Amino acid sequence: MAITVVKRDGQREAYDANKINLAIEHASAGLDDNITWVTQIASELELTLFDGITTQQLDEAVIQVALQNVKDDPAFDTVAARLLLKTIYKRVLGDYETAEELKALHREHFAANVARGVEEQLLDSRLTQMFDLQVLADALEPAHDELLKYIGVVTLNNRYGIKGRNGDALEVPQYFWMRIAMGLSLNEQDPTAHALEFYNKMSRLEYIAAGSTLVNAGTIYPQLANCFVMEMQDDMEHIAKTTRDVMWLTKGTGGIGLSVTKLRAQGSPIRSNNTTSTGPIPFMHTIDSILRAVSRGGKKFGALCFYMENWHLDFPEFLDLRQNSGDPYRRTRTANTAVWISDEFMKRVQNDDDWYLFDPLEVADLNELYGKAFSERYNEYVQLAETGQMRMFKKIGAREQFKSILISLQTTSHPWLTWKDTINNRALNNNTGTIHLSNLCTEITLPQDEDNVSVCNLVSINLSRHLDDAGHLDFEKLEQSARLAVRQLDNLIDITRSSVKEADFSNQQNRAVGLGVMGFTDIVERLGHSYESEAAYDLIDEIMEHVSYAAIDESANLAQERGSYANFEGSRWSEGLVPLDSIALTEADRGIPIKVNRTTRLDWDVLREKVKGGMRNATLMAIAPTASIGLVAGTTPGLDPQFSQIFSRATSNGKFLEVNRNLVTDLQKLNLWDTVRESILRSQGDIQNIAEIPDSLKATYKTSFQLSPYAFLEVAARAQKWIDQSISRNMYLETRDLGDMMDIYFAAWERGVKTTYYLHMKPRHTAEQSTVKVNKSEELGSSAPRKGFGAATAAAPATVAAAEPAAASAAPRRGFGGLAPKSGE
Repeated sequence: MAITVVKRDGQREAYDANKINLAIEHASAGLDDNITWVTQIASELELTLFDGITTQQLDEAVIQVALQNVKDDPAFDTVAARLLLKTIYKRVLGDYETAEELKALHREHFAANVARGVEEQLLDSRLTQMFDLQVLADALEPAHDELLKYIGVVTLNNRYGIKGRNGDALEVPQYFWMRIAMGLSLNEQDPTAHALEFYNKMSRLEYIAAGSTLVNAGTIYPQLANCFVMEMQDDMEHIAKTTRDVMWLTKGTGGIGLSVTKLRAQGSPIRSNNTTSTGPIPFMHTIDSILRAVSRGGKKFGALCFYMENWHLDFPEFLDLRQNSGDPYRRTRTANTAVWISDEFMKRVQNDDDWYLFDPLEVADLNELYGKAFSERYNEYVQLAETGQMRMFKKIGAREQFKSILISLQTTSHPWLTWKDTINNRALNNNTGTIHLSNLCTEITLPQDEDNVSVCNLVSINLSRHLDDAGHLDFEKLEQSARLAVRQLDNLIDITRSSVKEADFSNQQNRAVGLGVMGFTDIVERLGHSYESEAAYDLIDEIMEHVSYAAIDESANLAQERGSYANFEGSRWSEGLVPLDSIALTEADRGIPIKVNRTTRLDWDVLREKVKGGMRNATLMAIAPTASIGLVAGTTPGLDPQFSQIFSRATSNGKFLEVNRNLVTDLQKLNLWDTVRESILRSQGDIQNIAEIPDSLKATYKTSFQLSPYAFLEVAARAQKWIDQSISRNMYLETRDLGDMMDIYFAAWERGVKTTYYLHMKPRHTAEQSTVKVNKSEELGSSAPRKGFGAATAAAPATVAAAEPAAASAAPRRGFGGLAPKSGE
């Protein structure tokens, strides 16, 4: 049967296989065996054709055929990305044949597309007034699009790219990067020159701004800030205002952290009407409903995390917020939860002492105290409770509550564990009040109060783009990226606008920024290290020292150029302290050593003296999870390990097959990829039991549940040495033993880790793969069945004990789950 293709103008033409083959051949240029790939894709494509297929459907069919072969070779992803890019180019710029013609089209259409965006009231009018658009157009480099993977192209186009009022795409990727760069240069004396600098970094994927910035930079609604941290006061008027603020910040795409610790407990008296309080839970449910109601473009719910200190009388109900069962009006289905933990509590867990819960109305000052001051006041309230002088309190075992927290964490992935005293004692901007919570993703640690909604602005350096061809990390380039990123972030503060005056006020007063990194696992693999090795620990240590030094030094330079942030005087910066110095301060307050390597490589004394003269920003560093921008960068997110070597990733833009290119490259070098590919698919991305693969590669390519959890803590602790805020530290556990979990999270506190994020537990059961043939007689019985939660022992990875870093393995295991009971019990 003859196949005809329907063109965009409605005309029909005969299907031309040669035209398709040439397009596939062009997309395969420079890749090994591309002629074989052309034949494979073309032959599989013919199976999907039908008479009357549209040109758009035909483009999509070719791309999908390429994608379904990614499991055989990740280079098919490159083919798919190139094919998709060509459809975007044609839609935005028109037809072309050569790379030179494509570059010319980029130049020719840039100014007109910017002007259309301004005319349609999508883009800031200053983009056509303040910039030399011809100079910017001449700098556009479509060859940089070759750095994008398919999922990166999709994410840029669907999630971040500007669409016209009629739905037409106005941006190709390089227009997108230039628009972001322009939108972040509006306050510069030479905006064109700085836009070029920012563009050259971002278009090369050397660093990338966070999501809110990518969505809104250069637009008429420049809500560019990423994180908002706020505290709800125990006052009906402020509760109502907080609810309003959450609505507006959610609309503007910001992620929110919200402390509810100050709200009085259920049953606490309300003197104004002689009734009793319903407690914080119903208000949290209301805000949770708001997050669902004010969805972002009808596509994504709002994002918020509630924080509560674990001495609150309603904390047991707080623990149940994410449970599936129970009263739906006392549950949150969208909002996340995190617990704000004191050193006093951790010490009582260690000693198996009692823990007291109080009504905030009676102990209002506890929320503002931390460290020794908190412990002293808390113990005073304990004595008052024991002598009958407290109206409402409850006594439980500290270890009992710790177990309850971890059981909830196992079953719901909430609440995340964050440490109040470590955060406050290690803060360098401690002169502006107590830090009461972190943000949505647990990496932001800023003080806030009734008059200040703390704001932080984020950029993440892509480490994988700072590894040279010889396999060496380019520290000079890394420092350049850090310096330019800090300037870009500082510009953002003057340009961004929110709909909450307390947020804009705090932003201007503190100018807090959070420079982070992503791609750590990517470079660890490319360097041939194991994630759980001293080499990896030393690597993150050295990387973060250089990034931190450059960021702090650049902020001091900006202070000389533009002035210090308003609250600089009285800060620890003004005393000449840097993040490393906060370890000793925390140890002194805690009275217990922090277990972290103290090695330094740079001249910090020179920088200590320099920061005394002024800092432009209250904070400089924070490592975000980078789940979305990591897709654009084509690298591993944040500090996270590989989840699997081959897996399906579900995003708001669809499902995508992820194959670890580093592993494939290493196996291809050994001529093993074609031999072991089916075995890797059959084992769902696990290479540890495949005999043909060398042990050295198995060590490098352990996945998240095969690594020691102590490795995650050691990486975080080494990075935290240099970071004034915190790290979004996901945890992955194979063990379900509660005693093991208590040891692990206690070890996080001992190492001075400030916060943890999601806990991912290894599934008890996994679905059978359908992409390969499986000999079930060989597969059955290949591994021992896992013991369920509550069994006497848990099945743990054989490598865990050996993989613990020296600081962990040298110490005797605490074994909270197996300690003898206190005498008399």
